[in-house]
Amino acid sequence: MQITVTPETFRLAQVFTIARGSRTEAKVLTVTVSEGGFVGRGECVPYARYGESLESVTAQIEGVRTPLDRAELQGALPAGAARNAVDCALWDLEAKARDLRVWEVAGLPAPGPEITAYTLSLDSPDNMRAAAAKNAHRPLLKIKLGTPDDMPRLEAVRAGAPEARIIVDANEGWTAEVYADLAPHLLRLGVAMVEQPLPAGEDDMLAEIARPLPVCADESCHDRASLPDLRGKYDMVNIKLDKTGGLTEALALRDAARAEGYGIMVGCMVGSSLAMAPAVLVAQGAAFTDLDGPLLLAEDREPPLMFDAAGVHPPVAALWG
Repeated sequence: MQITVTPETFRLAQVFTIARGSRTEAKVLTVTVSEGGFVGRGECVPYARYGESLESVTAQIEGVRTPLDRAELQGALPAGAARNAVDCALWDLEAKARDLRVWEVAGLPAPGPEITAYTLSLDSPDNMRAAAAKNAHRPLLKIKLGTPDDMPRLEAVRAGAPEARIIVDANEGWTAEVYADLAPHLLRLGVAMVEQPLPAGEDDMLAEIARPLPVCADESCHDRASLPDLRGKYDMVNIKLDKTGGLTEALALRDAARAEGYGIMVGCMVGSSLAMAPAVLVAQGAAFTDLDGPLLLAEDREPPLMFDAAGVHPPVAALWG
């Protein structure tokens, strides 16, 4: 068994801004696992918020001893981007070696398309209104917020897309006071859910204040070990493979979270179709799917995931799985 790691860069269609900063390209790591004449692929997006870099994640992957299977990988690497890329490559490798689709290997029903959010990045109210109007035909818009001055942005997006369903991601950018002030307006403007309003580790106030609309844990939820600390504070969890450390843990987290009564959101970092492909399996039946990474790119993998009015479709075997 051989594991290789290759850094790749995909240009974004436009500048993408959240409360923590802006970017013009997606920098990813592509992992290939080769064995017995078969090759599996996976992709991860190292995230500085979690202390990751292209270099640190590459070193983690290159330090993995082979051969190994998915069960051994869970103990060899912690949850995070490195384990994600290797885990997804191992799933892809097994599917190809057994001439099956990944969902057959996993014992899951054949997946279908899922409506995905389209993300509007943080910008001036005028620009966000224009972006909302341009994408008003989309059934679900996700707004990046997270500043003390977000009300004009909210109003502008709703004016630009009066019929779209809206979810909001504060990216840890609000205080309890700011969120409490905004919550009634979120309801008034028809926002369906708010994601990570307070910083992870500083979110205990969510158990003390009213939650008039569902609150979803993103930075506060990585894998199953995160669940005990979410009780009483969150109504939903955002499952991202770069946080869980791959498809294996993502499926387990989904089942455990549902068993504890949490709603499910499946999200992504800004990456290519190869990174989104495994997450489509996790997103089946989710309350919210946010796998729009490829829609934000100026260039993508070949063949890419298909997006249409039905949503994001499962990958063809030539892409993954």
